Amino acid sequence: MAPRLKVFVTSDGLTDYVVATSSKVKALAAWGSHQDLFKTGLAHQTDDPELIEAAAAQPGEVLRRPAGTRGELAKLKPAKPKAQKGPSKAALRKVADLEKKLADQVAADERALAALEARREALERQIRELRERQAREVGRLEDRLSAARRALET
Repeated sequence: MAPRLKVFVTSDGLTDYVVATSSKVKALAAWGSHQDLFKTGLAHQTDDPELIEAAAAQPGEVLRRPAGTRGELAKLKPAKPKAQKGPSKAALRKVADLEKKLADQVAADERALAALEARREALERQIRELRERQAREVGRLEDRLSAARRALET
């Protein structure tokens, strides 16, 4: 058995909002209210036969009419979805600036890295030449030492 519908009314001062639901909680949800309008006295259950008839014909739908009138109830239009906003000019400018800074930093680091690589290659070349020269000199001194020792033996 379906729950018995009750008709609830609230007003913002300019418009009356009417809904037929089974509970106050469901009425608050239909109105999109996050506070208890019944507790504060801003909403109530109505016994007006015209409102009951109109709201019961469309249960769960919020109907509206100008406040304080006996005008016809109209279906409440759902709120328009908020349009997607694109990024602001400032945000776009910030992204562009950061991209430029990143590119500049990468380029500067690449130049510094290339300079360090060149220095390392030069140092490795100097080390290689020094070791070659040292090997030649050590070889020559060892030959002279051997000759001097042979001379002592004779």
